[in-house]
Formats: sequence, C-alpha cells, structure tokens
Amino acid sequence: MSFDEEWSAARATAAAGGTMRLNQVPIDPGGGGSGGGDLELNQDQIGAIGSEAYKLHTCLQTDGKHAATATAEAAGALTKEGFASGAALLKANSAWESQVKTLVAACANISNGLNYSLASHAKDEQQLHADFTASAIDEYLK
Repeated sequence: MSFDEEWSAARATAAAGGTMRLNQVPIDPGGGGSGGGDLELNQDQIGAIGSEAYKLHTCLQTDGKHAATATAEAAGALTKEGFASGAALLKANSAWESQVKTLVAACANISNGLNYSLASHAKDEQQLHADFTASAIDEYLK
C-alpha cells in the first residue's frame, strides 16, 4: 500500500470516528484524560500529598526546634564542668538544626511544586483543548 493510500485510509477512519483522541486516550470534558494512558494525574491525591507536605513543613518549623534552648543550656553546663560531651552535644545539636532546616525546605519545595504542577497542568489542559478545537486538525476529523 502506498503512502497516499494509507493516508486516505487514516483520514477516512478518523472522519468515521467523529472524535479527536490524543495518545489513544479519550478527551474528558471534566478535565484530565481517562483510559489506559501512561501518565495519570489524580488531582485529589496530589493535592492531599501537597497538603501533608505543608502540614509537615509547619510542624517541623516549630517542633524541630523545641529542644534547641535546653540542648544549648545542657551543652554549656557540661562544658563548664569540664566534660567533653558538652562540645559533642553542641555539635550534634548543630547537625540536627541543619538537617531540620534542610527537611523544612524540602517540604516547602514539595508543597509548592505540587501546587504549581496542579495549577500549571489545569492551565495547559485548557490551552491544549482550546488550541485543538480551534485548529485545522479538528476540521479534518469532523
């Protein structure tokens, strides 16, 4: 079969179908695709993950520091009495604070990134739908 014959057959099949499909996944007017596509974006699940990351971020900002004052006082008292463990406790506290800061920043990045992804995906879906509806491709498929 020649290219022209294949192309004519593909156009006839598309015209008979009456609806446009992207990557073999039907268009869902409610937003998002359905079917057996490779990428599935469940906005409720992603929103829940982002919400939990935000809650963890908020808790870690306060709970991750609640022992800082007591630890510094204990380290000072141990050092004053000549114990080497005072310096070690201060070093451990410093490492803990650094790790908490890293974790707080990671939670913020996750929460913000997921919120941005949801908003960006919804905007992109609307734009793609509008572009395809207004494009010449849509006319050939009718």
